[in-house]
Amino acid sequence: MSELQNAEGVSAVPVKLDRVFDSCSDKDCITNLQVMLEGGGDLPQQFTSVKTRCCTIDNICMSVEPIPFNRGYYTVDITYTFGVELLCYTRACDSPAVMRGTASASKSVILYGSESSTRTFFSSGARVGETNGCCEVVNLPTASCQCVEPIALETRICVLPPIPGQQDPDCPPMPRRAVVLTLGVFSVVELTRPVTMTVAAYPYNVPAKSCSGDTDSPCEIFNRISFPTEEFTPAADAFAAQSAAAEPLRYEGFAGYQPPVQP
Repeated sequence: MSELQNAEGVSAVPVKLDRVFDSCSDKDCITNLQVMLEGGGDLPQQFTSVKTRCCTIDNICMSVEPIPFNRGYYTVDITYTFGVELLCYTRACDSPAVMRGTASASKSVILYGSESSTRTFFSSGARVGETNGCCEVVNLPTASCQCVEPIALETRICVLPPIPGQQDPDCPPMPRRAVVLTLGVFSVVELTRPVTMTVAAYPYNVPAKSCSGDTDSPCEIFNRISFPTEEFTPAADAFAAQSAAAEPLRYEGFAGYQPPVQP
């Protein structure tokens, strides 16, 4: 990386960027989330237990609506679509069957996004803002939602009531079985608008570092890598940090055990 110039070389330049007007972070625990299995239908009767192998966020749908009588504030409606891969067991020690499905959950947040009554057109064809039926300019902020992969906190089988009118009147109704999840989701939601701001800029400096291509053999490259000793040795810090009160529980009953000396 090249070093920054001295303060006398700085100049003020205007830049176009997306300014974050408001943001929030959430730690959501989503319960009773029913998984819609691929191909439709219920969980087969032979499966007695299920586990979540992996869970991903496949899509996030968002809509932004202004709040009446509270100018500058907006409701952001967020709908998550989760992709779920399940391990379904007939018996505990049998090999599981893999089933896939989807689940969805929604939530709303209120954030400040400022106001703007302008429409912006770009030579690329993009535009910001539009005119509604009352000849008013609607210029909404842009919402974004950042998430890490959800954590499957619980996976269980739930028995649902039969659907009326879809059962054979000559046969007793069969219980409907579904997979229900509890997921933990961490997210950050932001409202942004394009603005022009003046920032400090330094003159560009040509990097002094020369470009080089590593032509060493694979073995030479491997020899420069340090041996990963920590991968083969359990961490001793956690062991040493345990309190002295736990020592009798850890060593009592073993040959050579000596109780701690009381001061």
